[in-house]
Amino acid sequence: MVLITLPYFSLDTNVAFLRIKQWVFRQQSNGVSTTWIIAFFIHVFTSVLVLIAGFTQFTKNLIGTKTHRLMGAIYIIIILLLTGPSGFIMAILANGGIFSVISFTVLAILWWYFTYRAYTAIRKRDFESHAKFMYRSYALTLSAITLRLWKFIIVNFIYEMPPMDLYRIVAWLGWVPNLLFAEFLIYRGKGLLATFRKSKEVKKK
Repeated sequence: MVLITLPYFSLDTNVAFLRIKQWVFRQQSNGVSTTWIIAFFIHVFTSVLVLIAGFTQFTKNLIGTKTHRLMGAIYIIIILLLTGPSGFIMAILANGGIFSVISFTVLAILWWYFTYRAYTAIRKRDFESHAKFMYRSYALTLSAITLRLWKFIIVNFIYEMPPMDLYRIVAWLGWVPNLLFAEFLIYRGKGLLATFRKSKEVKKK
């Protein structure tokens, strides 16, 4: 993800992914296109931080430490104030037409909502709800990686198709299976959620 981000540090609007977004600058007003490109750079530059900060929240040795709380705060603040809203703006003008627009818009809304619920839960010291919503939030955060992984798998091992058709498919595959897997882990009480529940039982005894 760092390597993917590097070309954009030049702030050139005609590199990498932006080469196929030139229609935004041609078809939209200056105000809309300027808002979109600002949102794009915010989203790109903060996404790597969110991936790293979120990863620390699922490291058992860090649970309850200052590092866990600090990185958790960074994760939540960046998503609620920067990455989430910028992702929503980008979604409105997604490539691939309405099929992709709906997918990325729903993704942006759910991502922001799950992160917000994780925040409100920890404020109330409802640790179990906090853990559940962090599972959901980070599952959607990882869509940045799984979308590209699905694209690679489909093109190289399943079927080579027109780029926009592929984009419409991975727009949904990038996050829906992630969220379903997170719900499975929550339902089964696996991972950190199981560790938390056991610690609660011990304290009660």
